[in-house]
Parts: sequence; structure tokens; C-alpha cells
Amino acid sequence: MQTTRSEFFQGLKHGLPIGLGYFAVSFSLGITARNVGLNAVQGLFLSLLNNASAGEYAGLEAIRTQAPLVELVLLILIANARYFLMSCALSQRLSPTLPWYHRMLIGFDITDELFGIGVTHPYPTPPSYMYGAFLTTIPMWAAGTALGVVAGNVLPAVVVTALSAAIYGMFIAVIIPPAREDKALLVLILISFGVSWGASLLPLLSGLSESLRIIILTLVISAAAALLRPVKEEEVR
Repeated sequence: MQTTRSEFFQGLKHGLPIGLGYFAVSFSLGITARNVGLNAVQGLFLSLLNNASAGEYAGLEAIRTQAPLVELVLLILIANARYFLMSCALSQRLSPTLPWYHRMLIGFDITDELFGIGVTHPYPTPPSYMYGAFLTTIPMWAAGTALGVVAGNVLPAVVVTALSAAIYGMFIAVIIPPAREDKALLVLILISFGVSWGASLLPLLSGLSESLRIIILTLVISAAAALLRPVKEEEVR
């Protein structure tokens, strides 16, 4: 049986490659943060307190368009909604006697990758293991964002513009692998692109802020996909 100390260092080890990936991704996020007016310290704390690429990017877009606070909250809530499901799943891998404060701390940093190593750890997943992984991923995510802001302030404008497009490449890299395996998902992604473009031209929707359009389209498209092609129980086993 592993000790708390050994579990912690195992978490450090497993979190290191994830942290390196986070550093590269958050650098592009930092460029975006710089483009909306954030400085390096603000970018650092942005990523220290919110470890979610899609959620942070959505929040930065809302800041850029000066969206109302309620839109900002709703947008980030929807962008990060999948973490509710991940938290519920991971909670089943924790010891039933684990105190609530450990559960709250672990829930703070449930990202896709950390969820993955958490649910595959032999039962029960100890908090010391998750804390070790957090210690190597959160600082790298925050440092990458801060460095991206700094780089955006010193690099030539043409380079900053090119790096700003890297964040879109990250999202494309996320959706391509599952879309290649599931043709229905590929069709849904293409429809989402088309509907999003059309919404920016329609009289009623084009007048809305970009963040509010994202909220509406996310809810409508995801609800329609769930109704038209629900995931069968045997597909998730």
C-alpha cells in the first residue's frame, strides 16, 4: 500500500507531462489576454484561479466585447458545464469517508487531463495524488499565460497576430480526433460552424453581443443534438 508521501510524488510525476502541455497551450491564451488589455499579473491570476482553456477564452472574448457581467457568468458557466459531470464521476472514485474540504479542493482543478488520471488511479483515488498533479500543472498553466502576455508586449505585431491564431488551432486539435471516429459528430461540428456564421448575419441575432450569441447557440445546438442523437447506454460502458 502506497503512503501519502509516495502518492503525492506519483501525482507530481504524472502531472509533469500534462503541465508541459498546459504551458504551451496557455502561452497562446496569454497572447489573447494581452490583446484584450490584460497585463502579465492579471493573466497570471486569471489562470491560477480558472484552469480551463475554453472557459478562459470565452471569458476573454466577453471582456473584449465588453459584455455585461451576467453574460460573462453565463458564458463561462456553459463553457465549463462538462466539469460538473466530470466532478460527479470522479467523486465516485474517492473514498466515501473523504472530508468535504478535500472534495472541494480537488473539484477546484478538474480539467480533462487531470480527470483522466484521477479516474484511472486505483480505487480510492487519494487527495495527495491529485494535489501532487495540481502542483505541477497549475503553476505551468499560469506561468504560460503570463509569459504569453509578456511576449505579446515585446514581439512584433505580425508575430503576435500569428500566435493569436494558435488558440484556434488548439480547439481544432481537440475536436478532430473524435470527429474522425464519429461521423455524426463531424456533421454536428460542421452544422455548428454554419449556424454560427449564419447567426452573425441574421437581423435578430446579429444585433446581439457575441457572447450572448454563443450562449444561445450552445444551448440550442447541444439540446438539438441530444434530442436527435442521444447517446445509448451501451456506448458509454
